[in-house]
Amino acid sequence: MRKVILAIGLALAGIAPAYAQLSFGFSSGGVSLGFTVPTYPRLVAVPGYPVYYAPGINGNYFFYDGLYWVFNDDDGNWYQSSWYNGPWSMVPPEAVPLYVLRVPVQYYRRPPAFFQGWARNAPPRWGDHWGRGWSDQHRGWDRWDRTKAQRAAPLPSYQRNYSGDRYPRNEEQARTNEQNYKYQPRDQSVRDHWQGRGQPSNDARPQRAERAAPQQRATPHEAAQREQAAAPQRQQHEAPQREERAQPREAPQREERSAPAHDLNNRRPAGDSGGG
Repeated sequence: MRKVILAIGLALAGIAPAYAQLSFGFSSGGVSLGFTVPTYPRLVAVPGYPVYYAPGINGNYFFYDGLYWVFNDDDGNWYQSSWYNGPWSMVPPEAVPLYVLRVPVQYYRRPPAFFQGWARNAPPRWGDHWGRGWSDQHRGWDRWDRTKAQRAAPLPSYQRNYSGDRYPRNEEQARTNEQNYKYQPRDQSVRDHWQGRGQPSNDARPQRAERAAPQQRATPHEAAQREQAAAPQRQQHEAPQREERAQPREAPQREERSAPAHDLNNRRPAGDSGGG
């Protein structure tokens, strides 16, 4: 590792100032990303993609849908941040936006060794790198209707005013970004990352989940418990109703049965006097 750092230091001595500003060996969360970006970088749109890349950074550095994305060639993982110089959060393979993965190999400024032999004008073979499980869940990921591709997000160029000692700390980044960058992500995977960082999002899925919650069916065990708990109250409520319904039905029956006897008694004296 020391030899690598020494070699990089010697190389920096003879290269252009644009690259000399980079400081190698940056660590984010215990993982070395290989570079820092002390000032806001120059970002160029990848033709035909809603993604930007940084040609002046000796790293696989991109911007998509409001977030910065870096592919670390050392550990083969993706990282994202809402600010151009981190801190960086590792992103699992299934959570990396497809448009980022579709960027052709030629826009990776520091491609890993396993990219060798792959077509430069085609996206990396992520299925070969991440295995069959990822491939089965992302069939056709590298095919899409280019005429319906979403537009590139506006760059948060206000961040160029924050560098050196002015670069905000972690707890200040979300507030500063909310005040100066009003863009709302369109990609669902990106919205999930924004929410994880405490950023506002117009994600409609939680609202649909809240409306659907009352319609969720209880398990058989929960239904039995609810039925058992409600049985005593239901019996108490139904008992008076049964008594009220029984009383009107019995009264008319008694009156109907007694009526013939009463009429018979009234007719007997009349019949007797007429016969005498």
